[in-house]
Amino acid sequence: MSTSSFAAQLTAQIGEEFAAHQQYLAVAAHYESLTLPQLAGFFYRQAREESGHAKMMVQYLLDTDQPVRIPSVAEPVNDFDGIIAPVELAVAQEKRVTEQIHGLTRTAREENDFAAEQFMQWFIKEQVEEVATMQDLLAVVRRSEDDLNAIETYVERDLAAAAPDTTAPKQAGE
Repeated sequence: MSTSSFAAQLTAQIGEEFAAHQQYLAVAAHYESLTLPQLAGFFYRQAREESGHAKMMVQYLLDTDQPVRIPSVAEPVNDFDGIIAPVELAVAQEKRVTEQIHGLTRTAREENDFAAEQFMQWFIKEQVEEVATMQDLLAVVRRSEDDLNAIETYVERDLAAAAPDTTAPKQAGE
């Protein structure tokens, strides 16, 4: 079975999504160690979401009869100073993933792979939301660095767990 360029690029993206999962676990653990349960919970949810994105991509490869390979990932950043650096890292990570998603969509379009291009549309929408959420969180964390309770209140009030997105692609194993 030959692998399309899109499928090869999507396989690499599966690794990126699992790396993001690991990174958000490390961020969550950092906030947990600082007894910031709302921030920790938010990043634990983000970690689950990134893992879910990888499993959506795995399911797509399965559905399109492409080979599935799970790439290895590098160790995440585990040591942070303070509360701002992890969110700065998250913003940069989400911006990088956005570029990767755009690249995948471009490849699908260049290959005239209409199913792949349609599959990527949900991820484009998702990345707009992810970048905006992380940028807002960064603004709040910077503004309230000396008032951790204000940050925790913001996260609890504005970044609480949302209902599942019924338009999301199916995840492998579910």
